[in-house]
Amino acid sequence: MEKVLATDSALKLIRKLESKHGPLLFHQSGGCCDGSSPMCYPKEDFLVGESDILLGVIGSNPIYMNKKQYEYWKHTQLIIDVVPGRGGIFSLEGPEGVRFLTRSKVFPT
Repeated sequence: MEKVLATDSALKLIRKLESKHGPLLFHQSGGCCDGSSPMCYPKEDFLVGESDILLGVIGSNPIYMNKKQYEYWKHTQLIIDVVPGRGGIFSLEGPEGVRFLTRSKVFPT
């Protein structure tokens, strides 16, 4: 089972953002300001650190998460979706009137 997936709606938005901004990178936020939103950046604008791990690829874009946060999510499959509303202030989908949202499903044991 894949660790991270994207809905058709998310993939459609990703393609739109790629056409505007080029290659993208996602980071599953755990910060106080944006809750647990997947943040979307131009790939060259986000520096992946030693404390980040690659969860997978959505569309053709990598998605990362901090190792400490991953300990809380490691037993789940993350499903990246899109809902109406305002995204994180630095996330590229903000001007589109929608935001990425992470849904999760516990992996069977």
